[in-house]
Amino acid sequence: MAEEKKVLGFETRQIHGGYHVDSTGSRGIAIYPTAAYHFRSCDHAAGLFELSQPGNIYTRLHNPTTAAYEERIASLYGAVGALAVASGMSAIFLTVSSLAEAGDNIVAAPFLYGGTYNQFRISLRKLGIEVRIAKGDSVEDFESLIDERTKMIYVESMGNPTCDVLDLEAIGALAKHCDVPFVVDNTFGAAGYLCNPFDWGANIVVDSATKWINGHGTAMGGIIVDGGNYDWGNGKFPQIDGPSEGYHGLNLYKTFGKQAFIVKCRVDGLRDFGCCPSSFDSYLMLIGLETLSLRVKHEVESCRRLAEYCRNHPKVAKVSYVGFEDHPGYKNAQKYYRFGASAVMNIELRGTLESTVKFVEALQLMGNMTMIGDSISVVTHPASTTHKQLSEADLKAAGVTPTLLRLSLGLEDVEDIIADFEQAFTHIG
Repeated sequence: MAEEKKVLGFETRQIHGGYHVDSTGSRGIAIYPTAAYHFRSCDHAAGLFELSQPGNIYTRLHNPTTAAYEERIASLYGAVGALAVASGMSAIFLTVSSLAEAGDNIVAAPFLYGGTYNQFRISLRKLGIEVRIAKGDSVEDFESLIDERTKMIYVESMGNPTCDVLDLEAIGALAKHCDVPFVVDNTFGAAGYLCNPFDWGANIVVDSATKWINGHGTAMGGIIVDGGNYDWGNGKFPQIDGPSEGYHGLNLYKTFGKQAFIVKCRVDGLRDFGCCPSSFDSYLMLIGLETLSLRVKHEVESCRRLAEYCRNHPKVAKVSYVGFEDHPGYKNAQKYYRFGASAVMNIELRGTLESTVKFVEALQLMGNMTMIGDSISVVTHPASTTHKQLSEADLKAAGVTPTLLRLSLGLEDVEDIIADFEQAFTHIG
């Protein structure tokens, strides 16, 4: 009997995944700043273009630096493949467009990032794809919206900005019962370190790599990860298990098997929409991944400390921290998230929109940005930034109020952040 190969720890994979010593012996992975690649012959080029052999054609589709990054991400998730794209929004769009077309629908959770909400409710509608937003987070809320034209169930592993955590296992079971792909935005799950949705029934994961994967606010990026655990040959996805219009009738499922979905995202999605990352940005993502677990652990601990401080401050009306038992997502966070928490929390200040703005503008260490997962601690006012385009009804549904602040903890000494809060509070009476 063959000896079972030991699965390396997350901390080991975040360094060694995708790293192969080349002929130079270089410790670092090379940056390949090239747009095109030489073909050995015309036959070699033909084989690449008809997908009968692997290799580099054009950096819009493949790049050696990006390939190392994709391999590392797939390793961290225990997945069959990953695809790097230009942003988290690109990752969502390529996933949806690879599975749905005009006349189809997707069913989504109500707790979504504002940009995702707009893409779903406005842009996809203009393309003829209906997005049905569940009224709540129960299985029944999702199940009632699914029909024969439903192409996916879409949730966030931790809602933005509410930090609501759905019952991933139960929704994954529903998706399996209804035989539709279960897609999870795992941006808050930190590339699988805090949460790995594949452990709970997810089929596809998307991430905004701009956040914890990069970790330093230096590059934009998104990632699509294929768990290889969905049956694409079930007759529901003829664009995957059927003759491909773009490749002379090639059947992606019969050719690539479990990797059929991620291959489609690459050879159709990147080819047609062009939302590829640069090799330099992929390199920055690789560097960020090497310290991911160390950074995230520190940030989670800092977030808990700040949450405890805010809970006892008279000028804070409400603290929404998933690590506290009074948070509606607490029980699920304990189950699905390492440490039972994340590095993001929300507070609602006593006062008005105007006094909240004064507080934000008085902060000296926390950056006033629309960002999370950075090495710098960040404060975001969702009502005037990330969720500004939403209607009053949609804001209410998303849990966004005029005095709500989203706080993302970075790598500073948290006691310095608390002191910064103290001085800012003096500016609002």
